[in-house]
Amino acid sequence: MLQASRVCALTAMIPLLTLAAPGGGFIFDSAPFPSCHASTLVETAPGELLAAWFGGSAEGRPDVAIWGARRSKGVWSEPFELAREPNIAAYNPVLFFAPNGTLWLYYKFGPSPREWTAARRFSRDRGKTWSPIEHLPAGLYGPIKNKPLVLPSGAIVSGTSVESYRAWSCWVERSTDNGVTWTRHGPIVAPDEPYGIIQPAIVPLPGGKLRMFVRATQRIGRICYADSSDGGLTWTPARPTTLPNPNSGIDAVALADGRIVLIYNHTEKGRSPLNAAVSRDGENWNTFLTLESEPGEFSYPAVIQAADGTVHITYTWNRKKIKHLEIPLRNIP
Repeated sequence: MLQASRVCALTAMIPLLTLAAPGGGFIFDSAPFPSCHASTLVETAPGELLAAWFGGSAEGRPDVAIWGARRSKGVWSEPFELAREPNIAAYNPVLFFAPNGTLWLYYKFGPSPREWTAARRFSRDRGKTWSPIEHLPAGLYGPIKNKPLVLPSGAIVSGTSVESYRAWSCWVERSTDNGVTWTRHGPIVAPDEPYGIIQPAIVPLPGGKLRMFVRATQRIGRICYADSSDGGLTWTPARPTTLPNPNSGIDAVALADGRIVLIYNHTEKGRSPLNAAVSRDGENWNTFLTLESEPGEFSYPAVIQAADGTVHITYTWNRKKIKHLEIPLRNIP
């Protein structure tokens, strides 16, 4: 891995541009919880969104549950409870549609990320009603933070990871039956850095290749990536990009025109600023927008492209609120 001095030199070369502020605002002004984190986002119909996150007294506390809100005609609903486990914390919800139209909600629960178990429920009516909660077998986690990628074949490729004592690694879970069952593939690791990478965000590249961008520890200091040429069955070892990472969550989306938008903290320490970068090849990046730059925590983004081309982003705002921003496609250089 590159030394920190070289990382600083590389990242200093990347221009940080601030464009006109994107539209949007807070999903809620007040809520039944004082602390929240780790949002996820899905478009349920043209112009309509569903967001989810975990909220409670503080991360890891037994009262933390999964909450959500719907956006229709430009207005967010009041927060409502989507899932709760008795007397134990919930974490990291992920919303996504399977090819057959099933809307899945996956999340984790337990005393800590080292000890958590996965749970899920589904909706057949775009999030209006939900199935009973199902707990997954040990070792199967579903999407750990970011939305899965649905391939043209209908296969779902989901990035997951394991945070064990002194050993972090990424995995992929694949489903060919609309998310009902999964097979596990990996691990994907950073060479010579066993305590290193988690929380993949997977995007397609030209020629059928897949690329995952992953969160890395501060010792690595940069967002890393790995590639697959067989639909997510096997992956290269992870390698560093030129983009910094302070051991904080990221997310990425492939736009309909093939470009990749990545949301991340452009720093090696702390969780501010929060930035957006765009790439045409997954290698060279233009960091074109600063979403937040004040002192504080602005973290754990989720990003999608809606049917009308607009890019929607949600993220944690100082652990007190979830912020939603939208960027018209014309504003992405």
